[in-house]
Amino acid sequence: MNSSKLALRLSWIIAAILVLLPIHALLTTWAGSNFGHQDLFRIWKEIVVVAILPLAAYLAWTSPPIKRWLVDSWIVRLFVVYVLLHAILAVWALNSDRVNGSALIYSLIVNLRFVGFWLICAVLAAKTSFLQKHWKKLLIVPAATVIIFGIFQNLVLPTDFLRHFGYGPETIPSYQTVDSKPWLVRIQSTLRGANPLGAYLVLLIPAIILAVRKNWIFKSGLLIGSAYVLYYTYSRSAWLGLVLTLAAFLFIDRRIKLTRQWLAAAILAALIILAGTLQFLRTNQNVQDALLHTSQTSAVTVTSNEARLSAMKQGVKDVASEPLGRGPGTAGPASFRNEGHEARISENYFLQIGQEVGAIGLALIVGIMVLVGYQLWQRRDDELARILFASFIGLTFINLISHAWTDDTLAYLFWGLAGIALSPSLKLRPRQPAVRRSRPLR
Repeated sequence: MNSSKLALRLSWIIAAILVLLPIHALLTTWAGSNFGHQDLFRIWKEIVVVAILPLAAYLAWTSPPIKRWLVDSWIVRLFVVYVLLHAILAVWALNSDRVNGSALIYSLIVNLRFVGFWLICAVLAAKTSFLQKHWKKLLIVPAATVIIFGIFQNLVLPTDFLRHFGYGPETIPSYQTVDSKPWLVRIQSTLRGANPLGAYLVLLIPAIILAVRKNWIFKSGLLIGSAYVLYYTYSRSAWLGLVLTLAAFLFIDRRIKLTRQWLAAAILAALIILAGTLQFLRTNQNVQDALLHTSQTSAVTVTSNEARLSAMKQGVKDVASEPLGRGPGTAGPASFRNEGHEARISENYFLQIGQEVGAIGLALIVGIMVLVGYQLWQRRDDELARILFASFIGLTFINLISHAWTDDTLAYLFWGLAGIALSPSLKLRPRQPAVRRSRPLR
């Protein structure tokens, strides 16, 4: 099999992963509850990625331009150092009994899977145009399923409907509420929770705006449906993330000229909306429950606002007091598996990385994020890069107040698409010779 055919077939596998990701939590929870081995079903995609990675490495090695790109790319260099740092601290943490095997493996999967998937997608996109041609369908079609199911979940289905698929205390909660208020049930659709669903929609909505063009009925339905589902996730981080995403989207759209008049009008409109919102909040208890989570009728003694702020403060203290970190698996979602040690949830993805792999790891992940954002900005003339850059702004904010990158659906989708958008394919294509224009006679 020649390299082109191998790249195409591997691209089909990647396409299948991208299509299944938005519904895989539902499928794997159902499978695990019926056949056991829940963790094994959950890591099906990681198993596939590990199997594909050597083949992608072979394709890169046999293609001098791609190999040269991998060697010269600063993103790849930071990836290598980031992986090595995790490996070194993993051995140290395990030998010093700071972490057990289960938490360590889970953390390495969660922290590093986006690296391998980004590299695979970048290499395959450079070898074949399949992923670049079909990314819109791979993203939008599964999203329609998520949106429709989310609407049915809120309007038609019983609150605990997902328990029929194995959801429950041992897997994923069958439903979530705002601060234990039973009248504020949050939509989670087929994802692992309401907050992951909200972050997913922050990536999806700009894609719908830009990528769906011909069928305006379908586009309008998706936008209305996604806005409805996003609202009823009650994910405030996702709401604010979407605002930042749309602002970035408008900023980089060259068809809109940001004049002083437009800027003044936007500021005035924002002030009017803010004043009206504050007044509405003062007089509407339901809105206070959903937006502020500060109701006097809450059944919890500590609100989510207080818990999040306290967790962030503790995260900052941990990073300051332990600049080398405690090792992978000692913070974030993986730390729940670290028996004999207290789970540490900082409510901030970057603080989590600092807690695990120290200030060096924190600097590396920030450097990776900055470089990826910068390169997406450089390629903003490309439709996919423009969508990803805008959503990257909102998702970065979301990760400042949550652990959104630890969600497998969001991590694989964004970083896989980023690999496609930033692949060396644009550099490998032969440039068209410049056409010289003759100067007019004077």
